[in-house]
Amino acid sequence: MRGVVMHGRGDVRVEDREVPRIVEPTDAVIKVEAACICGSDLWPYRGVDELAVPRAMGHEYVGTVVEVGGEVTGVEPGDFVVGSFCLSDNTCEICRSGFQSRCINGGFIGDTQAQYTRVPLADGTLVVVPGGKPEDEDVIASLLTASDVLGTGWFGAVAAGASPGRTIAVVGDGAVGLCAVLAAKALGAERVIAFSRHEDRAALAREFGADAIVAERGEEGAARIKELTGGYGAHGVVEAVGTQESMLQAIASCRPGGHVGYVGVAHGVSLPGDVLFRAEVSMLGGPAPVRRFLPDLIERILEGRINPGRVFTQRLPLEEAPEGYRAMDERRAIKVLLRP
Repeated sequence: MRGVVMHGRGDVRVEDREVPRIVEPTDAVIKVEAACICGSDLWPYRGVDELAVPRAMGHEYVGTVVEVGGEVTGVEPGDFVVGSFCLSDNTCEICRSGFQSRCINGGFIGDTQAQYTRVPLADGTLVVVPGGKPEDEDVIASLLTASDVLGTGWFGAVAAGASPGRTIAVVGDGAVGLCAVLAAKALGAERVIAFSRHEDRAALAREFGADAIVAERGEEGAARIKELTGGYGAHGVVEAVGTQESMLQAIASCRPGGHVGYVGVAHGVSLPGDVLFRAEVSMLGGPAPVRRFLPDLIERILEGRINPGRVFTQRLPLEEAPEGYRAMDERRAIKVLLRP
């Protein structure tokens, strides 16, 4: 089969790889119908995360089950499925509390930017799409977002307390931040404010439900949020970047007693204790427990209530993955969908 392998900074190749097989009785092998490039894939691409050895890439996927292990009961060959980027048995105490991203037996999937992929803990990780594989390519694209960026943005909005009567601000206008805007609005937030300096991303934020766009960053951005909220700050803020500046901006934009949901993969973030002490905000974040939300997200997508697939501003064959990485790195694309 063909699959994407990163060899180092800026060096992405599509190579011949062995077709995966069942290793554990809880595994499933799926034929990948659509995969994509994540913003977190750009950290090693840009050399921020160093690679000791070449890495098979990808953690977002939808596909058709082709083989299952002997202990798998929840999916069967022929099922069209969406899988979380976090592996989970969905039965341990942590999973049952809603944090499948920290399953005691779990981990993270890799190697989904490929024609086939092996999914460990298939019963707890995969969710069957009712009605089988959709004929509409746009629906497949939206289902693909549920594997990570939509589920991550949704978790960020939930952690930020998005609900009726509340104002939610979103720091970050990448795919996760844009999905957080969509999620906050879908969860009933009265007002959603998106931080963005890029017109194409701001336009999509408005399409997803943003009521206002703020171009300022840092302390100026936080001051602007307070201006828009009568001096109080937002009830909740989603941090979807993962840098020191973005995290401090999120905290400063939140009112005392509010909530910060941080879902940007943290790089170089070190929070001063005095800032946290004075802020008096609740903070929850980390890798998103996408599996918690998948059934609801799939239903919303199939019913046409949300269309998160709009974050894919470029769609390419798998063989053209290196161009997809360049496009995202150069901000020519918000998110790139790959078709094996």
